[in-house]
Order: sequence, then C-alpha cells, then structure tokens
Amino acid sequence: MNYSAISAAAPAPFVLPLNLAADEGSPEWMSKGDNAWQLTAATLVGLQSVPGLIILYGGGVKKKWAVNSAFMALYAFACVLFCWVSWGYRMSFGDTLLPFWGKPNVALTQDFLLQQTYGGYKFPNATMVYFQFVFAAITLILIAGAVLGRMNFYAWMMFVPLWLTFSYTIGAFTIFCPNGFLFKKGLIDYSGGYVIHLSSGVAGFTAAYWDRERFPPNNIILMLFGAGMLWMGWTGFNGGDPFAVNVDASLAVLNTHVCTATSLLTWLTLDIIFFRKSSIIGAIQGMITGLVCITPAAGVVQGWAAIIMGLCSGSIPWFTMMVVHKNWELLQKVDDTMAVFHTHAVAGSLGGILTGLFAEPKLNDLFYATYGEYMGLFYGFNMGQLRLGFRQVGVQLLGIVFVVCLNVVTTSIICLLIQLVVPLRMSEEDMEIGDEAAHGEEAYAIWGSGEKHEQRDLSM
Repeated sequence: MNYSAISAAAPAPFVLPLNLAADEGSPEWMSKGDNAWQLTAATLVGLQSVPGLIILYGGGVKKKWAVNSAFMALYAFACVLFCWVSWGYRMSFGDTLLPFWGKPNVALTQDFLLQQTYGGYKFPNATMVYFQFVFAAITLILIAGAVLGRMNFYAWMMFVPLWLTFSYTIGAFTIFCPNGFLFKKGLIDYSGGYVIHLSSGVAGFTAAYWDRERFPPNNIILMLFGAGMLWMGWTGFNGGDPFAVNVDASLAVLNTHVCTATSLLTWLTLDIIFFRKSSIIGAIQGMITGLVCITPAAGVVQGWAAIIMGLCSGSIPWFTMMVVHKNWELLQKVDDTMAVFHTHAVAGSLGGILTGLFAEPKLNDLFYATYGEYMGLFYGFNMGQLRLGFRQVGVQLLGIVFVVCLNVVTTSIICLLIQLVVPLRMSEEDMEIGDEAAHGEEAYAIWGSGEKHEQRDLSM
C-alpha cells in the first residue's frame, strides 16, 4: 500500500482566517460580532442622553432655564459613570450582599474587566459595564425631567450619586441580576420597563412633590430633534438586551418601532378628536409612552401584540394626563415638568402588565433559555396552563409594587437628607433670573448682550 499517496490525498487541517482566529486580544470565548454589537448598542443608548435628552430638555423649558436643564443631564451622565465603575456596577450585578443588593466593589481592574462577563455571554466585563452604565445614566437623566428649572443644582449634584447608590442598584440587582429575588421569581423585564422607566417616573414624581412650579417649553423644534434621537437610540436600548447578534434582537428592534409609531398616531388622533389640534408636544409624549411601554416586552411578544401595546400606550397615559390629572388634587399639586409620571411611571406599569398578558413562551425561551417557565396569561389560556399565566401576571404586579415602594421611600429620604445640607429649591432671586444666576451663562443671548455683561463686570 502506498501510504505516501494516502497521506498526500488527505485534506489539510481546517484553519480559521486570521481575522477570526483566537489570540490574546480575542480569546476563544469571545464573539467579535456580539462584542461589536453590544458596544454599538450601548453607544446608541448613550446618544439618547448625550445629546438627545440634553437637546430635548433644553427646548422643553423656559428659555431662561435652557442651560441649567441641559447641564443637569450632562452632569448626571458624567457623575453616574464615575460612581458606576467605582462601586455601582458590582452592587447591581456582582456578588450577593442581600437578596436585593450586591456587594460594592470597583469595576476598574484589568483582571476583572477582561474576563468573560456573567451568564456566559460572549464578550468581556468591560463591555457589560459600559452597556449597563448608559442605562443607569439615562434613568437619572429621566428623573431630572421632573424637576427641571427649579431644583438647586448643588442639590442635584448630591442627589445623583445618592439615588444611584441607594435606589437604582437595588432595582437593577433585584430584577436584572440572576441573583436578584424578582429575577428568580420570573419577572419579565426585557430591557428596563421596571428598572429604568417605572423607577424614574416614580422617583421623578416624588422629587417633584418636594419642589413645585409650572412653565411652558421654549423651543419645540429642539424638542423634536431631541425626541428623534431618543426614538432612534431605542434601537440599541431594546436591541442590545439579548446580549447577542441574534433573531431575538431583530424582533425586539422591529417591535420597538412598531409600538412607538402606533402609540404616537393614537395620541395624535385623540388630541385631534378632543382638542381639535394636532399637538407636537402631544405627539412627542405619545412617542415616549410607546417606547416605554414596549421596553419590558420588546423581544418576548409578537408583532400584533406590539400594535395592541401601542394602542394602549397612546391612549391610557393620554387619559391619565388629560383627564385624571385635571381631576386628582395630588397630581395637580405636583409640577412634573416633562410629565415623567405619565410617560414613564404609567406607561412603564402598563408595559409590565401587558407583558404578563402577551409574553409568548417560544420567544421567552430565546431570551431566557427556559421554555415553559415564562408564559403570558393569553397563552396560558390557549395552552391549558392557566396557573402559569396567572402566576406571570402576579409576578409582574409584584414587581410594580416593589419598584413603586422602593422609589417613594428612598427618594423621599434622599430629598429630606439633602435639605439638611442645601435647599432643594433655588432661591426666589435665582428663580427669577434663571441660567445666568445659576451658571453665569445664557442659552439665547441677544446680540450684544454678552458685551454688556462683560463691560458691567469690568466696571465693578
């Protein structure tokens, strides 16, 4: 037998292309595609805040508060990042301290950041820290929307790290972290309907309760620009939460935009029917309620459910804002500047409940990899699993109660403690002047006014 001929005919061993082969910088456990998408998705979410909500807030308040409102968002973004890597991330996704809280620790060392992240996902801890940071940051910035133009900036500087530490980390660990007790109970929160939106809506409303005044927007065009960035950035907000480049991510993105468009059109239609005006601000609010409502369900419901959720998110928060708000004394007493209570607390709760109705078992298997444990009530009826369906609705309601109680208590305590150090509200003199008093700068200075201010300063 000619062994040399057989050897020559044997196929050569398979070798990966150089751009796919593992090396020290791309270990075998890492997927370059998944890692690239997570970094991209995180950046899209970051752009929702900086500059998206900066622009939305800058146009949504009186012109004398445009700088202050925009800067509150920028400050929060920077402050949250520092606190997040110093202690917040590990309190939210680290080792268990309590059933609802993780142990504080830094997320800065090379040994930790370059390891594979939790859950077996195919990218390093550094990517996960960045991805989860932008969610934490936008939560604080959404809270700012309830107190724009009147909260003392020094009080806000204290509020951000305190609320991140004693409220956000608890909610994130409880619901997002596999060690959290609500995660273990089977709460479905695909991308933060509870942790981000319900939390920010309740916390913002609570903070606004301690500090009240009303005012209209100054630049609706800027609001539209910021709102557009918010909408498109939601592609990363919901599309990044499968933590992989897969079909569930694609479904989540499409459902997000379908629900949002439906919600905007529903809100607009109601405005036209009842007020005979096609309100731009109303359309923005309808857009936001659609984005918030679909968030806990984005990748675990079918497209027809996304449309139904859009119809609900465009009508029920509209009703609470236009009807209930005008007839409920407590709501009238609280000036929630950007209507965060209705657009986030109401819409977030609505999304959580509807998720409990429409969550499809096969889609939940794609996301949670546990078929049959997560089941919406409608599917429970259809599949003869009523107990599982009712249990899912019960867990969703339990999550709402937990988040509401957590944020009412912690936010109130934080505000009361801050009042012992600095006033929550700006002085009446500063309130009358606006940005120039708070920061020495104005957003829309008339030509020549800057020279006058400079000359006045030199003459003093």
